[in-house]
Amino acid sequence: MSTELNTSLGTTEVLWHLDDLYLGIDDPRIEEDLTRCQSAAAQINIEFNGNIATVTAAALLDLVSRMELLAVDRARLSTFAFLNFTTQTHNPEAGAFLQKIREKNSAIAKETVFFELEWSALSAEVVTPLLADSKLDNYRHYLTSLRRYAPHLLSHPEESLLIEIAPVGRGSWTLLFEKVLGQMKFGRLQRSEEEVLSDLYHADRDIRQEAAHDLTQGLNSQLHILTHITNTLLADKMIDDRLRHYPGWLSAMNLYNEVDDDTVSVLVEAVTSRYDIPARYYQLKKQLLGLDQLCDYDRYAPLPKLPDQLVNWSECRRMVSTAFTGFSKEMGEIAELFFDKRWIHAPLVEGKRGGAFAHPCTPNVHPYIMVNYTGNIRDVSTVAHELGHGIHQHLAAKQGYLNSDTPLVLAETASVFAELILFSHQLEELSDPAQRTAFIAQKLESIFATVFRQIAMNRFEELSHTARRQEGELSAERLGVLWRQTQQEMFGDSVTLTDDYGLWWSYIPHFLNSPGYVYSYAFGELLVLALYAKYRENPTAFVPKYLTLLKAGGSQSPQNLLLPFGIDLTERSFWDGGLKVIDEMLRSIEIEGGP
Repeated sequence: MSTELNTSLGTTEVLWHLDDLYLGIDDPRIEEDLTRCQSAAAQINIEFNGNIATVTAAALLDLVSRMELLAVDRARLSTFAFLNFTTQTHNPEAGAFLQKIREKNSAIAKETVFFELEWSALSAEVVTPLLADSKLDNYRHYLTSLRRYAPHLLSHPEESLLIEIAPVGRGSWTLLFEKVLGQMKFGRLQRSEEEVLSDLYHADRDIRQEAAHDLTQGLNSQLHILTHITNTLLADKMIDDRLRHYPGWLSAMNLYNEVDDDTVSVLVEAVTSRYDIPARYYQLKKQLLGLDQLCDYDRYAPLPKLPDQLVNWSECRRMVSTAFTGFSKEMGEIAELFFDKRWIHAPLVEGKRGGAFAHPCTPNVHPYIMVNYTGNIRDVSTVAHELGHGIHQHLAAKQGYLNSDTPLVLAETASVFAELILFSHQLEELSDPAQRTAFIAQKLESIFATVFRQIAMNRFEELSHTARRQEGELSAERLGVLWRQTQQEMFGDSVTLTDDYGLWWSYIPHFLNSPGYVYSYAFGELLVLALYAKYRENPTAFVPKYLTLLKAGGSQSPQNLLLPFGIDLTERSFWDGGLKVIDEMLRSIEIEGGP
């Protein structure tokens, strides 16, 4: 069935070329690069281990520059291994190669772990004059921000040991999760996860209900494994937080994002205080669909008057590229690179992981994008979302490897802004008032998924991490209770959650790969609404400032990068303002009585 869909959508040949990295897992350059990395890391260790306290600015520049080159080579290896695996999770050779690269990279990282430890241990009296030296201008933010982890670092032997066992730690469990989900088949037609999830957007309620049942049955068949993986990684996070003295389960993610715990708490409180918005919308949707009861499998049902034709890949490309070009010629040109140079993997294939992502790769290569394209209008938005990431990564590459890595909150801002650019363009192409209203309603659903659903998932993470620390290992039933509780709070009495829905926590990879990640989506969406309002006020002035933001990558903190836009992330009123925009969008539909 996947083959037929790929053919009809024109995605069969939309396959990424990994040749820009390596020609295959047998490429002799892989062993050459591994050997070079091992040698470079060992030499850095010989020259600098134990000497950071007396290093000069010139020597520090030499060290950091060499560390950056080493990081680029290591990232090239790990990126190839990961991308090679993601489209063939059922291939033992691909899995073994990924594990091999992880183990080799772990051994290399052990040689240079001393630097962060010694640098973070230096007093301000030593560090301040070093950072004031103009030689280190390019790395000042990196070196400064690296020291924020100082209170959470362990001793050299302890950090070395953790690096040593990392390949069989968290990463090994997330790899198992990818293999289980990637090879799972659902329903009588033995379809993939992406095919089944796509049917939740079908106009026929029976098809939606069957898809929900098939998804649940498939997850249930492997629930013992998924529950064990979840418990293991909850415990891993608990132990890591305890050893590193993080005050809460979310503190490490906040530190990575360069935002404080209070700012995130204000965001969460602001969003949960407006759960009335999605509850009101789904009450309205129930009426529009003519249902006595709106169940979980009805949430994504298409609204009346909404264009429902499948969008082939060529049309998807046209829509996205035209929208981006209308905003910025530079953005449009970069988007075309992804299509022309085959940096995208789009078809549904057996063994391919679900979902979508953009991988930054390394600054001296280019990003890659993976989607599972099924042709619905939501998938077009997903392509825009991932291209938003990809364009951000492409522009930030000029900062170099150490300065291009962007905190998640700004990374998601770039992707969500790209979605909004596409939405505005699509809306302009619709002339029928009823279709336009339905399209706005669908965009509201997308915003709900990005803001309210992600914060509801953050609440599930909060409860599951807390419960694991207080109660010990959690059963699938206990996790299901926490899941239903946090999701029902968002819907109020507008949506009926079926018993099957209690298992749906088990297929969400973010909980395992990046604990605490999900609030970044809400952060990004509300920030985008503020930025887009400024764009509408003065497009000519906004576009170059926005591109400057993207080009900056991670060279400054999110707070500093947003100063030119007059945005203060610490103010509750900022988040309330974004929520007010969403409320006004909903009120416009409520007044008209819906599409």
